[in-house]
Amino acid sequence: MAKKVVTLGEIMMRLSTPDFKRFVQSDSFDVTYGGGEANVAAALCNYGLNGTFVSKVPNNPLGQSAINHLRRYGVDTQFVARGGNRLGIYFLETGASMRASQVVYDRADASISDVDASEFDFDKIFEGADWFHTTGITPALSDKAAALTEAALKAAKAKGITTSIDLNYRKKLWSKEKAREVMTRLCQYVDVCIGNEEDADTTLGFTSKGTDVTKGELNLDGYKDVFQQMKAKFGFKYIASTLRESHSASDNGWSALVYDGNEFYHSKSYEVRIVDRVGSGDSFASGFIYGLVTNMKMSDAAEFGVAASAIKHTIPGDLNHATLAEVKELVGGDGSGRVQR
Repeated sequence: MAKKVVTLGEIMMRLSTPDFKRFVQSDSFDVTYGGGEANVAAALCNYGLNGTFVSKVPNNPLGQSAINHLRRYGVDTQFVARGGNRLGIYFLETGASMRASQVVYDRADASISDVDASEFDFDKIFEGADWFHTTGITPALSDKAAALTEAALKAAKAKGITTSIDLNYRKKLWSKEKAREVMTRLCQYVDVCIGNEEDADTTLGFTSKGTDVTKGELNLDGYKDVFQQMKAKFGFKYIASTLRESHSASDNGWSALVYDGNEFYHSKSYEVRIVDRVGSGDSFASGFIYGLVTNMKMSDAAEFGVAASAIKHTIPGDLNHATLAEVKELVGGDGSGRVQR
């Protein structure tokens, strides 16, 4: 039987400008759906696992469209609650070269922000589950969403299910002070912590000295020091961070660091030409989770996650549609991009 991974979070409608246009130029948008935890569930289904997504969407055609989008890719949506006022939206203007991408949120009063843990039967949701994953985005949406996230983490831990969180700080959603207060509380129930150097600093107060990704400089010893601090404070089983070296909005270096208290491992690095970088962190998280839940050793799980997320940079939309075979092939060294016949 396939491993079951449960994720909890918000799914939004994404409206993006076509052909790299600016907002002021566009008179139409491309429509898709996505959100951190939904992206993880969909990718895991793509790799042959049972991805189960828990959320709340409005009981209207837009909410149904979001659910249908996930169902197309095999995600189990039976535990998505219906109700509330609206589906959150985010607008994306995709950058190129030296022009950065821009995101505008329109997610205030979304259904997931007005939610109560009593709307979900965690005994049923976690039945047969091997893993539970969420992110720091969900508790940022409202105090109710934070309470729901904490209730889910506690329920998973009580059942002996491995838990993970992607720190994913979003400054447009909450303050640094509020983030540290809430995330410090949540992380006591977390086994696997994922997040880049900025997230670790902002949400948990751990700083990597001597690193400037905008200059392409990576001080790996600084990360090791941060990971050791995180391990000492929270007892995480694994800590992982993606490393993005931003040469421009179109070209990035991409790798990852992982730590288990003994081994400090830096993955292979990829030079990626970006088609769409939204969801790249989620694609690493899903790949890393896939590796660990299928009993790969930590370094192999990291390589799988980095390869999966490198491919995601080439795919439009929030979801990673890379196949298991494609990821394994890239891990094995074939990144030629030659036509497959």
